[in-house]
Amino acid sequence: MTAAETIRAYYEAFNRQDMDAFLALLHEEVVHDINQGERQTGKAAFASFMDHMNRCYKENLTEMVIMASEDGKRASAEFIVNGEYLATDEGLPEADGQKYVLPAGAFFDLEDGKVSRVTNYYNLNDWIAQVGA
Repeated sequence: MTAAETIRAYYEAFNRQDMDAFLALLHEEVVHDINQGERQTGKAAFASFMDHMNRCYKENLTEMVIMASEDGKRASAEFIVNGEYLATDEGLPEADGQKYVLPAGAFFDLEDGKVSRVTNYYNLNDWIAQVGA
């Protein structure tokens, strides 16, 4: 697969909530830069993060635009997050099924056809305003 095809498959698996297919696209030592948070390393850490996210949030990504470097080593995506806040996430407002729509983006490194780094960006203050502080 090309870099753009890999990223498209990554997000298609995310939208289907197919975590096996999603995680299969990650390099074993994937680096994950969490929006306004820490850096985590490794597929196991990423899987744990996704377990937490899927418990607290139900999200579908739309209006996907994917760009990739000619050498296939880097890519980016811009999209809209259409979500529902299911369970209270520590340090954030109380969850009560609030819906939100949030522009977001991500940057990727790819190695051996797998995602080796993902850095996500969205406006946390916008999200907090939408779900009610």
